[in-house]
Amino acid sequence: MSYTIGKQKKIALIAHDNRKQAIIEWAIKNKEALGKHFLCGTGTTAKLIAKNTGLPIKEFKSGPMGGDEQIGASIVNGEVDFMVFFWDPLTSQPHDPDVKALLRISVLYDIPVAMSTSTADFLMKSQLIDEEYETHEIDYYNKIRKENF
Repeated sequence: MSYTIGKQKKIALIAHDNRKQAIIEWAIKNKEALGKHFLCGTGTTAKLIAKNTGLPIKEFKSGPMGGDEQIGASIVNGEVDFMVFFWDPLTSQPHDPDVKALLRISVLYDIPVAMSTSTADFLMKSQLIDEEYETHEIDYYNKIRKENF
């Protein structure tokens, strides 16, 4: 199975509270490149990025209120094909299971994911950011069915 990520990416921007300033600074620095793509994000992160960059960004609910699940469902539905998620590795979150599920879905659907400023910089500066890209999804559904029968 595979899916073609178009030249114009559908990018989800997410950050935990202790990482919001970092993603805002990163978005400001990458405003021109981000402006070529469709953006969405969870609650406060989306509001802050829109306010600080002037870029249009579709706003989902905040992470703890279901925003992580909304982004995950959007990945499954082909409505998000790239994710920048600055998560806080030192603070327990009330929605940690949701975060783990979101990261699992991003791997299942083989989308690019940046979880740090340096990774986000590398992805945004890659030649692939403005090209089509064929993902390499493993067909886990059929793999599981074959193993169980």
